[in-house]
Amino acid sequence: MKTLGSRCTLGVLSCAFYLPLVVSFRRVTIPAELKSVVAKVAVNATSCSVTCGLGFKLEEMCEITPAGERRNCTMRRSPCLTTWGCGLLHFTVPVGKPFNFSCLSSDTVEFVSRAYTYTWRLAPGLITMNDVLFVPFRNPGFVVQFSPTRESDAGTYRCDVRMLKTFRVIKRVYFGVRVIRKDFVDLNFQKSLTHEQQLAANEVEGIKGNNTNVEVQQHFWQRKSFYKSLVGIGSGVIGVVLLRAALRSLQKTLRRSDAETQPEF
Repeated sequence: MKTLGSRCTLGVLSCAFYLPLVVSFRRVTIPAELKSVVAKVAVNATSCSVTCGLGFKLEEMCEITPAGERRNCTMRRSPCLTTWGCGLLHFTVPVGKPFNFSCLSSDTVEFVSRAYTYTWRLAPGLITMNDVLFVPFRNPGFVVQFSPTRESDAGTYRCDVRMLKTFRVIKRVYFGVRVIRKDFVDLNFQKSLTHEQQLAANEVEGIKGNNTNVEVQQHFWQRKSFYKSLVGIGSGVIGVVLLRAALRSLQKTLRRSDAETQPEF
């Protein structure tokens, strides 16, 4: 009985082992309708246009025939998501100057602005990323605009971009705005350059001094002639001092020689 039982067990195991092999070798019949189906798939794509938040990528869409050939390829721009935290951006704005900043980059506004909602919060008078210090800030759109900018507008503005369907945050960015008075500091970078630096900057930008209508005002201490005059005056003063020292030394020497040559009575 034991021998018979063991043989039955081996037979069952053999059938269980060979059954998947038999099933795997069965041919699958593809319907004739599916053999002529052409699928349109993305065969190539660029990386996302942004490093955080919402951006877009370009995809190459092609029709793939049953033989594996590509045809009727087109380029399509589609949205893409990366990490949701975008950090803090700093701005320094003079009082009275119009200024604005946006949650979305300019290249994504056209095709994603309607599919998302925007929530703003403000930490007045502070540059911070501590979410405890923020209070609600009413702004319905994705752009905050100051026209003109006031000192009370200074602070950190936080923008959360959420999907309309799920309200999931897909982007968070902080805008630190410093507002300064116009008479406090001059932000005109060109005025702080010397004449040589301005000429070098103009050459880099492809602007020649003879063809520009901008008049470059130089202070007298910025001119080369001023430095040449200083060198000449300094050399003259040093020469006079040395000459006077030489004359004094000569006078002392003559007096000593006269004193030594006088006869003693």
